[in-house]
Amino acid sequence: MSRTIAEKRQTFRKLHAEGCFVLPNPWDVGSARYLASVGFKAIATTSSGFAWSNGRPDNGVSRDTVLAHLRNMVRATDLPVNADFENGFGKDPAEVAQSVRMAVDTGVAGLSIEDSTGDPASPLFPLDVAVERIAAARRAIDEAGGDTLLVGRAENFFAGLPDLEDAIARLRAYAQAGADCLYAPGIQTREQIEAVVAAVGPKPVNLLIGGPSAFTLAELEKLGVRRVSVGGALARAAWGGLVTSVQALVDGRFDGLPKEPSGTWLNGMFEDTK
Repeated sequence: MSRTIAEKRQTFRKLHAEGCFVLPNPWDVGSARYLASVGFKAIATTSSGFAWSNGRPDNGVSRDTVLAHLRNMVRATDLPVNADFENGFGKDPAEVAQSVRMAVDTGVAGLSIEDSTGDPASPLFPLDVAVERIAAARRAIDEAGGDTLLVGRAENFFAGLPDLEDAIARLRAYAQAGADCLYAPGIQTREQIEAVVAAVGPKPVNLLIGGPSAFTLAELEKLGVRRVSVGGALARAAWGGLVTSVQALVDGRFDGLPKEPSGTWLNGMFEDTK
């Protein structure tokens, strides 16, 4: 039975209340439906995975294209969808608020706002400006009913400024400005994770596991992590299979083509979506 947008958002908030769950990142409708079929409780979009599927680099897709993608992903399954909404598609807080209102209207259950500028010379917004942007997003969500989860992201480690102390200061400020969940993509060690969880608790923390890791979900739960996303990793896995198969063709061989999954299996996966 289909759930309403309000029910999806309520479910999504409950997932953040206790325990730890995996929030996988599909890049299109097909991958979203597959992830739903194997029992995940929620999904999150990936800006990089979606951009690559459009022949663009990460952060190289327009706001309108992303909003259309979000609508498609929300319709794709009965699961709550968390939007990777990049830096809010706005140069100032007012523009961020406008973009967030549009994102909320797509039906997403949550959305994240980064503090990255896209400028290599000055990759992060000054803290006061970044806080104003989160506060603007919070107001926009509240004006729309307040049930969409807001994730504040400190991009230090992705922006080439791996300063844990500054990242924590930013996350604390975003929490105070109204972020419901905090996220510092790029932290990896047990000590870094524990420091972030302790700094922003009791608000939930998202951890990115973008490649092979010795951590298990049970261990991360003990560290206090509430949710684990994988970013563009699943899209890269798909690209990896494509690159391997294509290289065999370039070499004049056909042994790189996959046996599984079969076309029959894939057709069966999507049979009920005709």
